[in-house]
Amino acid sequence: MQGVIKSYDPASSDGIIVRDTDMSEYDLAPNSLEGTVFRMLRQGQRVCFDLDSAGRATNLNLGSEVDMGTPAFQQHAEPVPEV
Repeated sequence: MQGVIKSYDPASSDGIIVRDTDMSEYDLAPNSLEGTVFRMLRQGQRVCFDLDSAGRATNLNLGSEVDMGTPAFQQHAEPVPEV
């Protein structure tokens, strides 16, 4: 699933992710950044994530509009000229 970071405290590693589809909020699992590309998170950052058995966000990865399947989102492509 995908969402955005609502809040993140780098001192305690506590944070909240808001899921895009229904605006549900999920706490970050302890050590949720270990083994990921992230060193810290910023508010509004888009991420993909899974839920652990306790319902906390884990396995964070980079997210994008393309991953989300946003309707009418077009990749950065040049228009094809008509002949």
